[in-house]
Amino acid sequence: MRLRCQDLIQSIHSGAYDRTLSGLYALDGQASSLDRAKDRAFRVIRGLQSVFSPSPGASVQLFSGPGRTELGGNHTDHQHGRVLCASVDLDMLCCAVPNGLRTVRIHSEGYPELEISLDDLSPKPQEENTSAALVRGVAAKIAALGHPLSGFDAYAHSTVLSSSGLSSSAAYEVLLGNIFSRFSCGGTLDPISIAKIGQYAENVYFGKPCGLMDQMGSSVGGAVAIDFADPSAPAVERIDYDFSRSGHALCIVDTGSCHADLTDDYAAIPREMGEAAAYFGKAVLREVPEDQFRAALPALRRACGDRAVLRSLHFYADDRRAAQEAAALRAGDFAGRFLELVNASGLSSSLLLQNAWSAADPRQQAVPMALALGSELLDGAGAIRVHGGGFAGTIQAFVPLDRLERFRSGMEALLGPGMCHVLHIRAQGGCTVAP
Repeated sequence: MRLRCQDLIQSIHSGAYDRTLSGLYALDGQASSLDRAKDRAFRVIRGLQSVFSPSPGASVQLFSGPGRTELGGNHTDHQHGRVLCASVDLDMLCCAVPNGLRTVRIHSEGYPELEISLDDLSPKPQEENTSAALVRGVAAKIAALGHPLSGFDAYAHSTVLSSSGLSSSAAYEVLLGNIFSRFSCGGTLDPISIAKIGQYAENVYFGKPCGLMDQMGSSVGGAVAIDFADPSAPAVERIDYDFSRSGHALCIVDTGSCHADLTDDYAAIPREMGEAAAYFGKAVLREVPEDQFRAALPALRRACGDRAVLRSLHFYADDRRAAQEAAALRAGDFAGRFLELVNASGLSSSLLLQNAWSAADPRQQAVPMALALGSELLDGAGAIRVHGGGFAGTIQAFVPLDRLERFRSGMEALLGPGMCHVLHIRAQGGCTVAP
């Protein structure tokens, strides 16, 4: 189907996409949420018209790249371990149109407009840690896979919280992957391929040594168990569990702390785990049997230092827990076993992985503060843990519905209004929304 801007606006007005939009953005079942989703779609369509003035007959499309939440397996993916993650109902939504040029032009609300030539896709050191690096990196990888690239114009709006652990960079990469797939690859790129392309862009062009979990959680959709034993062909399994029936709300709490200048903290975790693996002549810990690792603890402490050993012990435990969490959801045991494992993962991240605060700035410990107060507010119910990469940003809590308002008001009394966000896990990952 080919739709011009006005055709797409009319189709959305008429309700033709109500079911699609409800499945992405109205997971609370409220009519007002669907209305907001429609208004946002109109916003990006009209934004494209205003900024780029596509020709009257140009066929436009809507694309979505969702944020992701990590449910289990904190910093296990880069050691070829197991994770449990899920896409959420906050995303990057854009309206895009082929422009017939060898150029990608993107206007993201709140950011400078980007213009990237598809004739120059080499990494640019000056672009590290910028959106331009991600555009160039995604395009370069797709071209390396043998696809002839086509330029496009896009107008985007994001609801993915900044520095939230919801991985706005992965959402952006997955959004780009889906646009290129549609306009340059005939829609042939599958979600796993798009995730790998995004990771490549982030590692090589953006300059962040991330694993693949962020991109997979955004790209695949729903609750997803992933085993990275073979990272070139990860085992991906959707978990058939309806979180809306759990009796708990998923809360992401913004601690008000900032991820700036924490790249060294993040990079130290895979580096130190890698040093421990190298003691056994291996590249990653997944290749080292746990009993062999534990038998060598005294020598490992001398060779690698205690922090590397503690972080490695966290890997073995959280790798195992991620698989156990997936099993608990398959069995429908959310309130018991699943929440027990989430709490255990949070304790391990704080004590062993040590990613709740940065040693470079010990006065700033907003994440431990939020975890401490959140635990008091939950009073033994639900679950709470550090969220995502850690050191700053957000925490995650599963809060019983009858305690939600108390939890939210308590956290916001500490951190400020609007800092506790109630999210929903959506079944669809990165996608073409319409048509």
